[in-house]
Amino acid sequence: MQDDNQIHAGFSDPVFQSQSAFRALLAALSEPGLACDIGVSVETPVGLEPATAVALLTLADYETPIWLPAALRNGPAGAWLRFHCGAPLVDDPARAAFAVIDGAAPEPKLAAFHAGDDQFPDRSTTVLVQCAGLAGGETVTLEGPGIAGQRAVAPAGLRPDFWAEIEGNVALYPLGIDLLLVHGAQVLGLPRSTQIVEAR
Repeated sequence: MQDDNQIHAGFSDPVFQSQSAFRALLAALSEPGLACDIGVSVETPVGLEPATAVALLTLADYETPIWLPAALRNGPAGAWLRFHCGAPLVDDPARAAFAVIDGAAPEPKLAAFHAGDDQFPDRSTTVLVQCAGLAGGETVTLEGPGIAGQRAVAPAGLRPDFWAEIEGNVALYPLGIDLLLVHGAQVLGLPRSTQIVEAR
């Protein structure tokens, strides 16, 4: 029987696996709306999708505060991230460099996270949105850098006002948060420069 309090292993080959995962994350953000396989497998704690766990192992360290919902922050997921990344876990979304949210949960709103500032727009929060799926939901048409023409996406399990929040985030550009929608071992990038053309 698996012990949920056990801290599972991280990368077995940290250099190779983090480089591979970083390339996948970069591909997801450079081609918004295309689902990319994270390409690395780790034993994940309860509450974190495999791609979420790998992304945080790759990107987070002791200088990058992470926001998690309280149930994750105070459970095995929080302990796993503290152990493997050394990252501080914060309870204020605006202080986070990285955040993990449940796409169906009503809170926190995307506007609660740090959008950067005029001097350092790149210091905004990167938000990993854990979804019920990256297909099968409301169809939304995207356009912007990295998209040839337009691209349709239909992630499932998102709260009703999610796309309206994305439009509000886009209006802040060049400020704003970058998002990675996550399900299983796949990620789909929604950088702040990606615009919503149509939702139906």
